[in-house]
Amino acid sequence: MSEIWPTELRVSSDRKLLSVRFDNESAYDLPAEMLRVMSPSAEVQGHSPEQRKLKHGKKDVEIMKMEPVGNYAVRIVFDDMHDTGIFSWTYLAELGANKQAKWSEYLNELAEKGLSR
Repeated sequence: MSEIWPTELRVSSDRKLLSVRFDNESAYDLPAEMLRVMSPSAEVQGHSPEQRKLKHGKKDVEIMKMEPVGNYAVRIVFDDMHDTGIFSWTYLAELGANKQAKWSEYLNELAEKGLSR
């Protein structure tokens, strides 16, 4: 996946979905909520797995804008003002390819902690 390049990044008109197409013909629709709660930022991921913070209450979050970061990533700015996650092409492809499993894990963790989306 390290050689993967996006051919299209499109935010839906309601700002709640990012559609990504890659040059290997894969395509994914990634909800803004999923991108926000799985942001690769230190605020969410911490500096080690033990420091990871479970984000919740982001069901209605929207994508405000996207900014390119070099040739390898995009910074997504959300309407809750989170803007520190740099989403590499590889990370976006990983989220898309593993969307169901990652989302199920997230929902299970929320349920275990008694939190809501």
